[in-house]
Amino acid sequence: MGFVQIIKMVTSDFDGIEAAHEKWLAATEGERTVSRELVCQNRDQPGEYWVIVEFPSHEAADRNNDLAATAEISQTMGALSDGGMEFINLDVLRQD
Repeated sequence: MGFVQIIKMVTSDFDGIEAAHEKWLAATEGERTVSRELVCQNRDQPGEYWVIVEFPSHEAADRNNDLAATAEISQTMGALSDGGMEFINLDVLRQD
């Protein structure tokens, strides 16, 4: 069963988030289990971002979460966010 994690955050330092993401991509090359990732900006709320990360399974997401670089980017994103991050974890029941 597929798995999706949605991360909502508000930040005034999106460039810092992007730099952390590029570092994470390089550090996890060949190890990360992400199938697809979308980074979205809320048109109606400036500074609000949604990251939608797809995995083949919840177990694959757990393996990705166990990577040292994932812990590092999570800490960095938390520090760069203005008020913390919200995580939503979803099992994919159907994909058309």
